[in-house]
Amino acid sequence: MFKKKNLGFLLVAIVFLVLWFLPSEVFGMDGLTQVQQRIIAIFAYATLMWVLELVPAWATSVSIMVLLLLCASDSGFKWMCDPSIAGQLLSYKQVMASFADPVVMLFIGGFVLAIATTKTGLDVHLARVLLTPFGKKSENILLGFMLVTALFSMFISNTATTAMMLTFLGPVFKQLPEAGKGRIAMALSVPIAANIGGMGTPIGTPPNTIALKYLNDPESLNLGIGFGQWMLFMVPLVIILILIAWTVLKKLFPFSQKTIELKIDGEMKRGVQTTLVIVTLIVTILLWMLDTLTGINTYTVALIPFAVFAMAGIVTKKDLEEINWSVIWMVAGGFALGYAMNGSGLAALFIRAIPFGEFSPVLILILSGLICYILSNLISHSATAALLMPILVVVCTAMGDKLSVIGGPSTVLIGVAIASSSAMILPISTPPNALAYATNLIQQKDMAKMGVIMGITSIILGYLILVVARALNII
Repeated sequence: MFKKKNLGFLLVAIVFLVLWFLPSEVFGMDGLTQVQQRIIAIFAYATLMWVLELVPAWATSVSIMVLLLLCASDSGFKWMCDPSIAGQLLSYKQVMASFADPVVMLFIGGFVLAIATTKTGLDVHLARVLLTPFGKKSENILLGFMLVTALFSMFISNTATTAMMLTFLGPVFKQLPEAGKGRIAMALSVPIAANIGGMGTPIGTPPNTIALKYLNDPESLNLGIGFGQWMLFMVPLVIILILIAWTVLKKLFPFSQKTIELKIDGEMKRGVQTTLVIVTLIVTILLWMLDTLTGINTYTVALIPFAVFAMAGIVTKKDLEEINWSVIWMVAGGFALGYAMNGSGLAALFIRAIPFGEFSPVLILILSGLICYILSNLISHSATAALLMPILVVVCTAMGDKLSVIGGPSTVLIGVAIASSSAMILPISTPPNALAYATNLIQQKDMAKMGVIMGITSIILGYLILVVARALNII
């Protein structure tokens, strides 16, 4: 293992240095500056480090930002960053601002909501209330778990949702016979529903949030897609996919025991703080869904619960340590890379060098979805989105009105987010998959079988619903 990792580092170093020191004429881009060539080398470094996973994805992102600051910004080494020689430099403030991007605020707002609902026991209470109507029939309880998991995953971390729902499944597993396939169906239902449910809102999963950034950024595509707009076409997709997954699970892993006595332990805390969390949660969701009416954008709304819970003492300094800062750093590094490509003029140079405008829109759609799906099954969904989105923005810009045939740039970028969430073949594909696999109730072949079926289904239906949404002027 150690030798394999060392070989990986050696490969990354060789590719990085070769691209860094190659004569600029080799790249076939007229007017390529030293700064732009360095960014190409850093982009290749980031790609290999994320794909090979030699270090955690967030660590790679931090190193990307440091490399850009030292070697391509107006705060870099003087002997390397003379604009008269190296070319147009990046603003060090803009590189550092990647960590304070509005999208990062959206992540933090989502994490804080999750912390508050967990601390007050609201999540357990909601699960109990939402699952009760599904009765005692095994197949109905399976559907209940999937719908509740999908709902929670729209607003709370997929990983946290999966961990919580698998805990609730503990008593259910004890009631089901070990020899039957019902246990497999139950254990698989949670990660599948979590992965699918994450598609439903912009904060459901990092790739969604990254896509929204590039779709709405005034300096990028500037399409102004709101939280409510996203839900308008994605929530129906989630419901359809959950029903399909439920049907497939019943067929592949039928229950031998027809009824289950459902019991969920844990109580919701009573008091002012819990009431405040409930009210804030409702208000936040309503403001997210009605952003086009209120004029308050999604990112600003995300900070409201943070401010309320901080002032009320519901979220403390210790709670902030539970925020998944590694994901935030991961995303920030991708944003810095995207800014570097645009801020240095490399993106414009790339457009001129490769005639994207002559490519078939359908080919771009298929290739982007396929590449994203394959990569997301093997590496972090966030890393895949952070890697592909800046490139696809360049491609979409170059193709202009030609993309109207497939519904415009939104079809390509949101399609990549869907393809990313559809990647659930392996235990390493997503944290929910890994958590479910750790129960030892699922074999890898079972996960792969369901992953392939639902992955292909969700990509096909996802792209279809995007085209329909565009035709109806929803996006």
